Amino acid sequence: MRGRPVVELVLSCEEEAALQTLTRRRKTAQSLAMRARIVLLCAEGLSNKAAAERLGVDQGTVGKWRRRFAEARIDGLHDEPRPGGPRTISDEEVEAVIVKTLESQPENATHWSSREMAKASGVSTSSVQRIWRAFGLQPHRVENFKLSKDPLFVEKVRDVVGLYLSPPERALVLCVDEKSQIQALDRAAPILPLMPGTPERRTHDYKRHGTTSLFAALNAATGEVIGKCYNRHRAQEFKKFLVEIEANVPGDMDIHIVMDNYATHKTPAIRKWFARRPRWHVHFTPTSASWLNLVERFFAELTEKQIKRGAHRSVHELKTAITSYIDKRNAVPKPFKWVRTADQILAAVKRYCQRIAPTAIIAQTPDSGH
Repeated sequence: MRGRPVVELVLSCEEEAALQTLTRRRKTAQSLAMRARIVLLCAEGLSNKAAAERLGVDQGTVGKWRRRFAEARIDGLHDEPRPGGPRTISDEEVEAVIVKTLESQPENATHWSSREMAKASGVSTSSVQRIWRAFGLQPHRVENFKLSKDPLFVEKVRDVVGLYLSPPERALVLCVDEKSQIQALDRAAPILPLMPGTPERRTHDYKRHGTTSLFAALNAATGEVIGKCYNRHRAQEFKKFLVEIEANVPGDMDIHIVMDNYATHKTPAIRKWFARRPRWHVHFTPTSASWLNLVERFFAELTEKQIKRGAHRSVHELKTAITSYIDKRNAVPKPFKWVRTADQILAAVKRYCQRIAPTAIIAQTPDSGH
């Protein structure tokens, strides 16, 4: 007896990118993220049983979403409409709420709240919330962005991303930057510990005990970090840190260093230092594109896990905490995996430019094809 034949899945580049986004985006519902993971594993050639074991789900669940994706592609991963009571709000009322949300603002505020919108549109607060949720509208949220104006943006993106996705043989790829002016802060009163029903509490005021600057080099392949704290972040300190790197890496390997366009990275002394060492190869990220440097992800992790909620009564104590964190991380290193290709990044930047400037076709926008 043979079971139901397994549907073979072949993904396009766009579908794979969309599924990867669903698995990583924090706003994605966990059920939808799991379905995307199922499809990605099935597309790799795994059987239903192997994918189920990998993800810890039932084999029938894998088969269900494999079939749904084969029939309707990504749309098939979303939940179907469920039965319920008849709608009490017409399409016209829904449209009016959406248009008012997108094209106007209240007289006494910069953005709509659900209560203010309910008063202005004549529907209930819960109905406004459901409409906003259904159409992905979040008036209370705001995000920052900055587009690079670097004339060599395309070339630099391809250069740096190429190092991450296809590093050269017998070479190290090190992402280097400094996290400057880290403050040693101590609270004005002792921190009250976490208790059942009560979060950790601390005073809003604090005492400053000085600052330090962390220079860090992240090994893109292994996730190991070379870190050194200095009192300042001038070219002199950067040169000392380069010497520190050279003392901690194998002498028979080329070094490809990724860094930003900060002035201390380009002084005559630093240029001469690199010129005397032919095994060092410098790769600059585009201006205003620090997100392209993987060490920034390490800095964010360090801030969240060690600095943000820490209390340090001296600069020495702060340096000790940073060094201890790096040492423990290096004991069990884990690399940050870069997944997007240069073409995908450039296409996304182009789409965003077209959204924010629809009438300007984009003399300054990088083209994803060249």
